[in-house]
Amino acid sequence: MNARACKVYLVKVSLVLAVVVVVVNVIVNVIVVASFAASAANSAHDMLAAGRIDDAIAALHARIASAPTDAEASNLLCRAYYALEDWKRAESSCGKAVVLAPGNGRFHLWLGRVYGEKADRAGYMAAAGLAGKVREEFERAVQLDPKDMDARENLTEFYIEAPGIMGGGERKARQQAQFMAALNPAREHWVYARIAEKKKDAATAEREYRQSIALSKGDAEAWLDWAFFLRRQKRFDEMEQALVKLSQAPMPKLDVLMEAAQILYGTGRSYPFATDLLRRYLAAGPVEAAPAFRAHYLLGVLLEKQGDRAGAAREYRASLSLAREFGMAQQALNRVTH
Repeated sequence: MNARACKVYLVKVSLVLAVVVVVVNVIVNVIVVASFAASAANSAHDMLAAGRIDDAIAALHARIASAPTDAEASNLLCRAYYALEDWKRAESSCGKAVVLAPGNGRFHLWLGRVYGEKADRAGYMAAAGLAGKVREEFERAVQLDPKDMDARENLTEFYIEAPGIMGGGERKARQQAQFMAALNPAREHWVYARIAEKKKDAATAEREYRQSIALSKGDAEAWLDWAFFLRRQKRFDEMEQALVKLSQAPMPKLDVLMEAAQILYGTGRSYPFATDLLRRYLAAGPVEAAPAFRAHYLLGVLLEKQGDRAGAAREYRASLSLAREFGMAQQALNRVTH
């Protein structure tokens, strides 16, 4: 190769290398941006799951400010406000998520839950109007994701509890049970138990709850359902025995530990047992379905009931460190420190 040809060749190589460098830099930048976005999403979700409500809300507001069409961020923000029982802001954020991503079933599910909470606290006429929205959102969630058991269960509960004039009814609930049969036979029998209980047929309800426990191979959620039934039947000794079984059972959902503690507290039974359940929950979890700030608050109440005011104060402060607007914890802290 002569000198001139060599020079031309080197120029071409240099140009190729320059193009490669530019392309690599673009790819790296795209990866970095995508990675950052994913990290931000995971961070906000992790905060919410850990019960760090204040941190989650601050992070999500910042995220939405930079990306107003981020539907996932709006949904997470809704769930943070839901945990605080701030239904107005929860509705606004969940509604925005649904508008931005109408094909996401989970977003419809959360909006339906918000409407449901508002309906529970509204007068009859307002509740009747909200009931239609609850049904529509739950039905849409199931249509979009037929295998979402949470959506199926929420919709089924609506059908069982709501009168026919509001779109409820036993027939619709039984149809949902048939869909559940293929996904989770234990939950199918939970539906039959709830229907029987609604009809005040305690014997059939008991048989179905026991069948649900058997088909679930004795998992903690089935024991929790049975304990709720026993509480409603005022069979408190058996209820407590069921909660002992729950504490020893396979536990795919950790929030059942907090629910079990709430049952014991609500019925004035075995505060030390309830305290142990909550401590176990906080050590193993927590999870979004049972926010940590509420678990710390309930633990504080239980300790206060047992005369441990210093321990209660620690738990109330732990609650407020996660959710400073949680007024119940602040009132309780004032009570035990003054």
